[in-house]
Amino acid sequence: QVQLVESGGGLVQPGGSLRLSCKTSDTILNFSVMAWYRQAPEKERELVARITYMGSTSYTDSVKGRFTISRDIAENTLYLQMNSLKPEDTAVYYCYGDQALPNPTNYWGQGTQVTVSS
Repeated sequence: QVQLVESGGGLVQPGGSLRLSCKTSDTILNFSVMAWYRQAPEKERELVARITYMGSTSYTDSVKGRFTISRDIAENTLYLQMNSLKPEDTAVYYCYGDQALPNPTNYWGQGTQVTVSS
């Protein structure tokens, strides 16, 4: 069973930075897509950023220019660098992975809390 384990959340002041990490138990190149989602209280889970097998990245409009998704293939780790954090970024952040082979399967991490507050 593939596991995704997030770390790096915490409390940060507005304008601050955090880096989230997601360690995979499988080779990261076995995922066709990896992504970060977030869910704020009483809101639906939303896609924040994604990276494809080929390394193409995309972001939701609200984080463009502030967040960067990346991966370390040797370490099988996905990252989300978050800069210029705002109170509205407060949410539980989830790592997501999509594998096409041998059978289409989606995987989720357990989530890590990010709180932006003064």
